[in-house]
Amino acid sequence: MSKISLYFLLLFPLFSFSQELITNVPNRTTISLNGEWNYIVDSYETGYYSFHRDAYDQQKGVQNAAYYSNYHAKNKQELVEYDFDKSPTMTIPGDWNSQKENLFYYEGNIWFKKSFDYVVKENMRLFVYFGAINYKAEVYLNGKKLGVHQGGFTPFNFEVSSIIKAKDNFLVVKVDNIRRKEAVPTLNTDWFNYGGITRDVLLIEEPKSFVQDYTIQLKKGEKSTISGFVKINNFDKSTEFVTIKIPELKINYKGKIDSHGKVDFEIVSEKIQYWSPESPKLYSISVEYNNQILKDNIGFRTIETQNAKIFLNGKAVFLKGISIHEENAKGGRANTEADAVRLLTWAKDLGCNYVRLAHYPHNENMMRLADKMGLMVWEEIPVYWTVDFTSPETYKNAENQLVEMITRDKNRCSTIIWSLANETPISDARNTFINNLNAKARTLDNTRLISAALLTKSKDLNSYVDDAIAEKLDIVAFNEYLGWYGGNLEDAEKIQWTSKYNKPVVVSEFGGDAKQGLHGEKNERWTEEFQEYLYIQNLKMIEKIPNISGLSPWILVDFRSPRRLLPGIQDGYNRKGLISNDGIKKKAFFVFKNFYKKYEPAK
Repeated sequence: MSKISLYFLLLFPLFSFSQELITNVPNRTTISLNGEWNYIVDSYETGYYSFHRDAYDQQKGVQNAAYYSNYHAKNKQELVEYDFDKSPTMTIPGDWNSQKENLFYYEGNIWFKKSFDYVVKENMRLFVYFGAINYKAEVYLNGKKLGVHQGGFTPFNFEVSSIIKAKDNFLVVKVDNIRRKEAVPTLNTDWFNYGGITRDVLLIEEPKSFVQDYTIQLKKGEKSTISGFVKINNFDKSTEFVTIKIPELKINYKGKIDSHGKVDFEIVSEKIQYWSPESPKLYSISVEYNNQILKDNIGFRTIETQNAKIFLNGKAVFLKGISIHEENAKGGRANTEADAVRLLTWAKDLGCNYVRLAHYPHNENMMRLADKMGLMVWEEIPVYWTVDFTSPETYKNAENQLVEMITRDKNRCSTIIWSLANETPISDARNTFINNLNAKARTLDNTRLISAALLTKSKDLNSYVDDAIAEKLDIVAFNEYLGWYGGNLEDAEKIQWTSKYNKPVVVSEFGGDAKQGLHGEKNERWTEEFQEYLYIQNLKMIEKIPNISGLSPWILVDFRSPRRLLPGIQDGYNRKGLISNDGIKKKAFFVFKNFYKKYEPAK
């Protein structure tokens, strides 16, 4: 790329969040911007603030690092103290912690830059799409600020049609992964704070008027009615209809678009083969509008609760699960399809029909692969531990992440549960916060179940959940750690669980640490034998819990956490995995695998 000099003045439209999300990006016409990006570590935010701490973005005529990307001053009086092109490179997508040893624990700001050419096509529009950036992203193209996004695990996009050039485009992103009290998640977590552009960066090509979003799922409470909507971006009245085709079901539906650019539809079919873990049937579907053909693979299934049971396609189902963090084999943020295959294949080997993807929305390829492999999914937003429940801005942030998660994944039949929180302390403010999220989720999608991982209470040998938000959840899920964070494993069979809720119960977490390869007696902490005994005893207790309908122990694989400091044992890893971070199965893996064999469906 040639050097770029920027002398023009620009206005800065500032956005709290990005533009409305474009969905089903994997099946659209895209150009990847993945690969090597230049980066500059800017811990003092020198490229963003003046020495008096005035933001350059707020000063008309003052230019920041995004303007001077690739800049090499020919005017010797112009002082520029950095050069992207002479700066090192990093692979995107990818976190900076696992790629650069000197940035392993870095929390701060890094500027990223990618130069590229693009042939502008007549009558086409262009959007830049980010799968996820942790945590706060400020995005610029050719010196113009596109906007700001907060939240480290959900996608966002901006239109760049009027900014793109045939030659020498430069995309600059300021990434900030500093933990903050008002953020979601907040300061304290039990996973690694991987910073960077951690998922794909794509250019999306679309016509002037195009299908932006759609829902195609079974209508709530019905097994023969496919319902949903199609939303048109920049509706062109010269094309009045949208066509939905499902050839295998002989469906060729034509719906008229309303004045708001939307089609709501219901299509009856008596021939639907339902998706299930035993038979993960997906249908090839196309949504057609204005010469655009957008394809997808979608499964149809019902998920509901009746009293204390969960029903999939009208049949009671036991959720044989495991919890999973989004981490790759090398201890960095997972982002490839190979990473997803590795994790979900292990879950299948364990005997799972269900996975809890904690504690944030995972990469979209996890849900798409779960669709194909026949694994039900719990998806969660990072309302984790003690976010600021009194702050309207924190709530707005959490709700936005919820909206982006549901918008992205609402057509993935594998997703059966939206989770709103994990282990949050009870208070009136917290109850209002989560109940509002619950209401929002139901307005966006009434076909799935809503839950949250709650805390438990104990007195003597009696254990129970007493939480006001459970009244409004479909599943009462809770985390318990008998024998690790309290309690005596020998008492497991004596413990009596009670529930005042006539609802299904899911043990969303239980477990304990073991260093793979460390052996000893069953009462010696950190050994595989201790973890094995802990699982044996906990399972004896769990089987007796009233209304028990599933479980997802903590966790499939050891994962990095700066909270875990014990030398020679943890070494910066949470060791509760049934599999080590090196991919070796511990003894408890096989205890649990044998337990799940009891819940295999009759053939």
